[in-house]
Amino acid sequence: MAIDPTSPVPKYSQLRDLLLDWIVETGLSVDDPIPSERELGQRYGLSRMTVRQTIDLLVSEGKLYRVPGKGTFLARPKIEMSLALASFTEDMRARGFRPGAQDLVRRVLPASGSTARDMGLAPETPVHHIERLRTADGEPMAVERSNIPVDLAPGLDKRNLAGRSLYAVLEQDYGIILDSGEQTIEAAVCDPADAKLLGLPQNSAVLSMRRRSFANGRCVELATSRYRADRYTLHSRLDPRRPGGS
Repeated sequence: MAIDPTSPVPKYSQLRDLLLDWIVETGLSVDDPIPSERELGQRYGLSRMTVRQTIDLLVSEGKLYRVPGKGTFLARPKIEMSLALASFTEDMRARGFRPGAQDLVRRVLPASGSTARDMGLAPETPVHHIERLRTADGEPMAVERSNIPVDLAPGLDKRNLAGRSLYAVLEQDYGIILDSGEQTIEAAVCDPADAKLLGLPQNSAVLSMRRRSFANGRCVELATSRYRADRYTLHSRLDPRRPGGS
């Protein structure tokens, strides 16, 4: 395949598609190098500036990464973020990764005004506040912060959560089966503390998630999480359009 100079598609965009096809056809593996900008320019008859624009685009999309002084390499594929009511542990295992968790904060606190309102609790109701760094195959992926009413899970702050799903602990140890939930996901800039935990440069983009999980109509958990935007992509199934809809 070659660049079509008569195409209305910009040359850098054509090169992007050609490179992605080449990566698949050659069976390139994660962390394998791609040809240099000079080699790509010669191969496709493009200027160094156009090639660099393409590489910059693929790096920003998380498909490639640069190592100064060494070259450009194939990045790990992004993980599709589950939009179902599933725990991080369950989700990672289903995708073939080894989930992990590092305790950051475990304490009982009076619910703040906003937390109490969002969870339907009386002001200053005691809640378990749990902060964990979540990993997949040892790589930092997300920082999770959960609030759970103490009366629903007494002694949760003393439970060992290493290698366990929080939802599984609630079900197996407390008989709480989550049956519904709601979550919002938006783009955000990572604060310095979370950036350090996630191994990201300051001011990196993250996916900010806020979730409320319910059991029998009661809010069991209010969670906020920061996910690495360079390692996640969102995927949603679209149902058929209903007749008469716009």
